[in-house]
Formats: sequence, C-alpha cells, structure tokens
Amino acid sequence: MRAGVIVATVVASGLLAGGAGAQGNGAPKLFAAAGDVKALIARAKADRKPDQPNFVQPIVSLAPYNANLEYRVGGLNAPASTHDKDAELFYVIEGSGTVITGGTLKDERRTNPDNASGSAIDGGNARKIAAGDWVLVPEKTPHWFTQIDGTLVMMSVHLPK
Repeated sequence: MRAGVIVATVVASGLLAGGAGAQGNGAPKLFAAAGDVKALIARAKADRKPDQPNFVQPIVSLAPYNANLEYRVGGLNAPASTHDKDAELFYVIEGSGTVITGGTLKDERRTNPDNASGSAIDGGNARKIAAGDWVLVPEKTPHWFTQIDGTLVMMSVHLPK
C-alpha cells in the first residue's frame, strides 16, 4: 500500500502544482494543467443531471491508479460505500461537507463482488471537511459524504493493496 500512497501523493502534488488530468480514450494520462481541472469542474456543473448527487470524471490515469474528480452536490446524498480490496484517498479541492467513516452500511447491497453501498451509515465517526483537507479511508471501511454545503469537489484515488 505504501507504493499506492506515494503514487497518490505524487498525483495530488501534481494537481496542486498545476498538473493532473485524463483523456477518456483509455490511454494513460499522466498530466493535466490546473486549467484542465478547472475545465472538468465547469463540465461537471454543466453536464450533471439535476438528480445526480455525484458526477465523476477521470483526471489522470496509469493502471492500476486513477485520480478522479468528484463533484458532489448538497441536498442529494450519494450512497455510502465500502471497497473490499482498495483503500481510497480523497483530497478536497473546493467546498465543504461532512465525511462519515466506520460504522456499518444501512440497507447494504453489493454493487459488484468487491464493493457495497448503502443508504447511510449507522454509527461511524463524522468529521467536517473543507478545501485542502485529505481523507484516507482503509479498505473494508464504510464511508459517506453528507451535509454538503453547496458543492464538494474532490480528487479521489483508489489504492489497491
């Protein structure tokens, strides 16, 4: 997992220094300028459907690592989730909200063999997050973003063990 954290840190550092993005044609995308990330945010604002709580787009990609832009909207909570084989690293680019980690998924259902989702989390630890914050969620740990103030824009990276 250390290699994954190093890759994620390098990807995130590139984003903060003006680099990190994705092509959309399956080819590795190793760089995107800050302007590319701003364009992804603008695209999310324009293309997100009114009832869509989370609009996800790739930023950079080099298998097995992908950095995605997640554009989440307040008032429309996306499901809580857990990943059996991957940790997940989040960096908050803009906005604020609450992340709940731990506890148990409410109304759990399998979305595929390695992931589950739920309508909420029973128990867990709530923490207010805002621009500049990092969140590392270990594998098999429920996590849920809620109480979003307007929008919450994050970079997310799945880290295979």
